[in-house]
Amino acid sequence: MNYKIYLLSFLLVPNFLFSASTSHHIHFDFLWIIPFIGILLSIAIFPLINEHFWHKNFGKISAFWALLFSVPFYINYGNSTLYHFVHAIMLEYIPFIVLLFALFTISGGIVLRGNFVGTPKFNSVLILIGTLLASWMGTTGAAMLLIRPLIRANIWRNNKTHIIIFFIFLVANIGGSLTPLGDPPLFIGFLKGVNFFWTTKYMFLPMVFVSSILLILFYFIDNYYFSKELHNKPKTETLNFSIHGKFNFLLLIGVVLAVVLSGFYKDSFGYIKMFDNNIRISFLIRDLSLLLFGVLSYNLGSLDLRKENGFTWFPIMEVGKLFAGIFITVIPALSILSDNQTYFSQLSNKIFFWLTGVLSGFLDNAPTYLVFFTSTGKSPEILMDSIFTLLAISSGAVFMGAMTYIGNAPNFMVRSIAEENSIKMPGFFGYMAWSIPILVPIFLLYSYIWF
Repeated sequence: MNYKIYLLSFLLVPNFLFSASTSHHIHFDFLWIIPFIGILLSIAIFPLINEHFWHKNFGKISAFWALLFSVPFYINYGNSTLYHFVHAIMLEYIPFIVLLFALFTISGGIVLRGNFVGTPKFNSVLILIGTLLASWMGTTGAAMLLIRPLIRANIWRNNKTHIIIFFIFLVANIGGSLTPLGDPPLFIGFLKGVNFFWTTKYMFLPMVFVSSILLILFYFIDNYYFSKELHNKPKTETLNFSIHGKFNFLLLIGVVLAVVLSGFYKDSFGYIKMFDNNIRISFLIRDLSLLLFGVLSYNLGSLDLRKENGFTWFPIMEVGKLFAGIFITVIPALSILSDNQTYFSQLSNKIFFWLTGVLSGFLDNAPTYLVFFTSTGKSPEILMDSIFTLLAISSGAVFMGAMTYIGNAPNFMVRSIAEENSIKMPGFFGYMAWSIPILVPIFLLYSYIWF
């Protein structure tokens, strides 16, 4: 057993990037991942040491680690650097941030009005609705649509941190299990040849199993905290529910169609060559369409509604700046993982689930899925027929994105919006003090039953 491989699997947490070109493949040693580990530790530690300094300088800190990797990389490898940078930025980062921008901007223009009261029943139902919506409008879309109504409904409560944490578990992660629209790793599988409804069929029961346990657990936890502050409960007579900014739903449908069609027609319009990278024109059309939908939403929608929503650009700016550094510094990490595909191909389904999950928990889940999907050495058709290997990789990537703030981009955004609304959220390790004791036993039970 090669212990170094296991060590690397726990340390390295990639993003959407996976280099397929052998002519530009570089065999990195472990020293090259120092900037990557540095940016992860910065995200974890700086907010604990000096939160004000972090919020003012996180973009500069991200840029520092990116430059610490980029300059030596260019000095040592010259023009090959351009291949990897173009791959990371054009093929991975820009599609990633453009999709987030569109969903964030559009959902920020939708206001759900009503004299909602954050009772355990109401909170559970709203999180359930978000969990169901996430597979069809993306975890980011569902999270951005419902997080503000959830916050408003519970604004009177003293204890509400747990509500946001369970919302991240279910709406921002596990709820996106059923379609390629739900979560980026599944969309990558769709682009690689996995049938669109494969996840709907085979991840339905795992999603229901995990989500049901979490929702029941949430209800009892929320009921406990709720019982402590009944004296604060606002008095309401009627629900008076209404939706405003409805034209944004049409734009959300446009986003969904743009993403789906880019997958079905990915090779229909040819390629643009850039530093040996083949950039699909269909993907460029998709990204331009998403930008357009976001711009239309902001410019044609009501600014008063956005003000009512407490809409600001900070959450998307935070994600954009931090993940730009992550997408760059993760290049050697992914390269090292790709060098060990032969080893990974020999793993059992249970280990596939946990390794995919651990990596997904400590950074973005999409590249983790791609690494292990590729490492099996099997065609999408064979993986779909064998079921359990693909199920292990898919569920590991989606489910365990909930383990940390950096496991999935919506986690960051939900936390930022909560903090903007004066909800005290735990730091990086404080969040894990919730996620580990709650999620790990459920995932252990799930892996025991299914694999």
